[in-house]
Amino acid sequence: MSLTVGVDVGGTKVLAGVVTPDGEVLATVRRPTPSQDVNDTARVIAEVVRELDEDFSIEAVGVGAAGWIDASRSVVLHAPNLAWRREPLRDRIQERVDLPVVVENDANAAAWAEYRFGAGQDQHHLILITVGTGIGGGAVVNGEIYRGHFGMAAEYGHTRAVPDGHPCGCGASGCWEQYASGKALVRFAKQRAREDASAARVLLEMAGGHADHIDGPMVTRAAQAGDAAALASFTELGDWLGWGMADLVSGWDPQCIILGGGVAEAGDLLSVPARETYAKVTALRGRTEVAEVRIAGLGNKAGLIGAADLARIR
Repeated sequence: MSLTVGVDVGGTKVLAGVVTPDGEVLATVRRPTPSQDVNDTARVIAEVVRELDEDFSIEAVGVGAAGWIDASRSVVLHAPNLAWRREPLRDRIQERVDLPVVVENDANAAAWAEYRFGAGQDQHHLILITVGTGIGGGAVVNGEIYRGHFGMAAEYGHTRAVPDGHPCGCGASGCWEQYASGKALVRFAKQRAREDASAARVLLEMAGGHADHIDGPMVTRAAQAGDAAALASFTELGDWLGWGMADLVSGWDPQCIILGGGVAEAGDLLSVPARETYAKVTALRGRTEVAEVRIAGLGNKAGLIGAADLARIR
């Protein structure tokens, strides 16, 4: 059986796994990401691959990297939340593990995994939106990942939503991910807690009475407990997400939109307001045929599964 390793490299964690041709994950290894040091990041990626290779016969490695990857799938041109700047990541990893390596954008890898093994298996034209700390995006068109001419297509999170808005890690300001991501959710909740402590009673209890201590998991738990400020923050986030989804439909006309990422795992708290706004806006624009919205089926392993599968068919 052909086994490959997929490595999902984000701003906080490196998650690697051994994957079968059917998309089954046989074993995983996780490490913190040394995000400010490119050499340390390469070292950690190589370490997790070598650890998995001790117990399995690995044929190739796919790395899903949170950044803009060149068309050759070897160089990370820019990573908003990591230190990579024109980083020859494929060569750095290959020389350390002595295996063939493919580097792919992490959201592209996740989109491929959902197309092959997850929520998009019956779809031929889909887009994936990963809602996490930021927003990632991927697209599969007629059974192929759409990368664009320079390899950097589908960066939905870095389209402009608000002129002169909040600064973004990409260097611009007002990007969509500053209003429809986990980072935005926390900002919304903190603001509400400062303005109306009574509406944020549960949330502030979790944060020890200090709005500045609020984090994303707290907002989710407080919303599940009925906290008004947390619920309103999810509604605001969903509204921004729904508007952006409607814009993507206007540009891409996909068969299906898949919502993934850590924040999307909050379920109806996010998907209900997002779907409501999406339906309202597409109807206002006169669209009678619109993409179905689905929740990703592979959870936080989608990136590594997709990267591993892409390494197999490189």
